[in-house]
Amino acid sequence: MNKDQVKGAAKVAAGKVQQKVGKAIGSEKQQVKGLGKQIEGKSQKAVGNAKEGLKDAAKGR
Repeated sequence: MNKDQVKGAAKVAAGKVQQKVGKAIGSEKQQVKGLGKQIEGKSQKAVGNAKEGLKDAAKGR
């Protein structure tokens, strides 16, 4: 696991919390921000997965 994977997973988790808090307090703005964080985190995690895949492929040669 690399830093992009870890940071991405953390952003996804934080976004889920923010979205649920926004829903609990009736704040659509916070819900949208939470969804945005989740998308950002998933993207960062995907970058990390790609880096990890390249690293594994290079080791396999």
